[in-house]
Amino acid sequence: MSEEPAREDVGVGPHPGPWPSDPRYDRDLLASGDRRNVVDRYRYWRVEAIAADLAARARPVHVAVENLQHDFNIGSIVRTANAFGAGGVHIVGRRRWNRRGAMRTEAYLAVHHHEDVAALAGWARGVELPIVGVDNLPGAVDLRDVALPAAVVLLLGQEGPGLSAAARETVDAVAAIPQVGSTRSINAGAAAAIALWEWVRRHDPR
Repeated sequence: MSEEPAREDVGVGPHPGPWPSDPRYDRDLLASGDRRNVVDRYRYWRVEAIAADLAARARPVHVAVENLQHDFNIGSIVRTANAFGAGGVHIVGRRRWNRRGAMRTEAYLAVHHHEDVAALAGWARGVELPIVGVDNLPGAVDLRDVALPAAVVLLLGQEGPGLSAAARETVDAVAAIPQVGSTRSINAGAAAAIALWEWVRRHDPR
């Protein structure tokens, strides 16, 4: 059943019938309408069915973010990862994070927790995924030129300080997003979207 508050200005109303017999459909949603923030393909589907379908079609790119100070961008990063069909989101550090920006997309996407960067690195080694940091650090390679593997973990640092010292020592490479304005950095949510788009541009140009 839907876990999102109903809004009459989005989604669809009750299914006009006859109701589909496919077990992926949620009978409560068929009866009352589906006002969730989902694409038409998933209208009236159960949350578990949507998550299973996304997992089956997930791209081999994961997004990790350090959560050392309750980063408010994590919700946005989860929502962005869902939109790009990422294989999962990995939160490093504190377990608590602000889910408001995720818009319930965490229900459809695998969200993993790692106590520290070493734990994330251990997981990545176990599944043979390199880790590319995303931060405008001295010596970082322009995102447009960096070696970006087809299967990879993109690691973003905490809003403000960026990648921690432990993360800098762990990653296989660091990619910088080129900027020409006065600000030193962009927020982690925006950086995740740009990095994911660059991955898609190279490896899944559809």
